[in-house]
Amino acid sequence: VYPVISRRAGGLSIGINFNTNNACNWRCIYCQVPDLSIGSAPDIELSRLEDELYFLLQEILHGDFYERFEVPASQRIIKDVAISGNGEPTSLKNFDLAVSLIGRVIDEAGFPEDIEYVLITNGSLVHQRKVQLGLKRLNDFQGQIWFKMDSATKAGLKLFNNAAISLENHEANLMTAAKLCSTWLQTCLLDYEGRGFPDVERQAYLDLLCRVLEKVDLKGVLLYTIARPSLQPEAVRLSKLPADIMREFAQEIRALGVEVKVSV
Repeated sequence: VYPVISRRAGGLSIGINFNTNNACNWRCIYCQVPDLSIGSAPDIELSRLEDELYFLLQEILHGDFYERFEVPASQRIIKDVAISGNGEPTSLKNFDLAVSLIGRVIDEAGFPEDIEYVLITNGSLVHQRKVQLGLKRLNDFQGQIWFKMDSATKAGLKLFNNAAISLENHEANLMTAAKLCSTWLQTCLLDYEGRGFPDVERQAYLDLLCRVLEKVDLKGVLLYTIARPSLQPEAVRLSKLPADIMREFAQEIRALGVEVKVSV
């Protein structure tokens, strides 16, 4: 459990890292996790998670947390609880129990009712029962899913994410997630080896959105590009996608009736 002053959120974000072993079932080429390995989240002691979370909440709510860390007055507001990790958080064996525990501890601590709960996930394990149970609990807290979709082509999924899942199964998982809990697509656009943003990638993404929106509702799309150096072998081949291209693509998505937030 760790605190982050989030420029995106405009205040304090409470992060919860289920993958302290730096293991993930994907290997995104822009990932900033050092010594990333293929694997799952380690077993965690729920009692320790509860103790750490309770301790931090008390420091924030009743201690001198803001003064000690010289947090600006304008950012002394608790914005969200972000479940993520140095890997895929839903790979935790007791993921559903952990989500329930987080919601209970925060409720008992007397946090504001409008605090947001966010799960940042690559979505690859949504077909699993324990993950679906966790998403239902997240929905009970009025939480939201940030579901990774960097590419809507088979080649792109392999290149950008080194993902073993098929595009068809990934799309099916997206629709399952959206039925269980409010879902945003989280998409990292980047320039790989000077290729820019290929038309085939652009059109495939728009086509996927059209298919999905015929069956489920999405909260919207979070578009961003790389901001800090990758720690993966492909790092030297990557560069930021120009802001004008991202904004142009955002307009194409909005034309489908979808909300878009762009971070450049």
